[in-house]
Amino acid sequence: MKMVASAKLHKAQGAIENMLPYQRKLNKILTNFLSADLPVESPYVKEREVKRVAIVAFSSNTSLCGAFNANVIKMLLQTVGEYRTLGQDNILIFPVGKKVDEAVKRMGFQPQETSPTLSDKPTYQEAADLAHLLMQMYVSGEVDRVEIIYHHFKSMGLQILLRETYLPIDLTHIIDEEEQKNKEEVEDHEIANDYIIEPNAEELIANLIPTVLSQKLFTAAVDSNTSEHAARTLAMQVATDNANELIQDLTKQYNKSRQQAITNELLDIVGGSMK
Repeated sequence: MKMVASAKLHKAQGAIENMLPYQRKLNKILTNFLSADLPVESPYVKEREVKRVAIVAFSSNTSLCGAFNANVIKMLLQTVGEYRTLGQDNILIFPVGKKVDEAVKRMGFQPQETSPTLSDKPTYQEAADLAHLLMQMYVSGEVDRVEIIYHHFKSMGLQILLRETYLPIDLTHIIDEEEQKNKEEVEDHEIANDYIIEPNAEELIANLIPTVLSQKLFTAAVDSNTSEHAARTLAMQVATDNANELIQDLTKQYNKSRQQAITNELLDIVGGSMK
């Protein structure tokens, strides 16, 4: 199982490493436009009083991946607890993965429908469909906030559990810390000179925001999938090490018992010959 998980991890790791630069560049372009002094308003940026919330939680479909699913469920419980005052009917949970789906049902909530393959075999189209549904719900006022919970893959031994605000768009956190350090400052809130806007800023932003939000959800799905395989590979390595250690201990006990039996037989033989 370790070899299978390791092979899947290698494939997923390549996908997320190729995708993150594209996601960060999109975030940077969007942030530059929305923070500039342009007469453009977007319904995805406006904050309002939270009366109804949607939570998207990413887990795995299978177990044997350490505390991966348990940590997601724990974070989900904490998030739901913060919104308990809204009432259970005003908390919509979109579980991505069978494990978190089962946990949502145990919590007494009716899970919202999501694609069953978005957890183990994420595709952009499935992520975009869910993203468009969330955007439609937010713009129509059906929900006032959307949050996502997922693991971010950092390395083989480190997967960071994140809870982020998906909608409304938070300009202060849309770019991660590493990209923020390298981000070129836009002086006097003007768009950088390397942007040529056609046909106009309003239409460009209207098309750019849904693309960024769809890509963000797809990135979260791939990130979670990569983290799952990393956690499972590590868990299988630990299980293999524990099994080898157990085999060594049992072998020592067997040899000790065998040696004791031989010693007892020799003592019986010597004792019988002396009579």
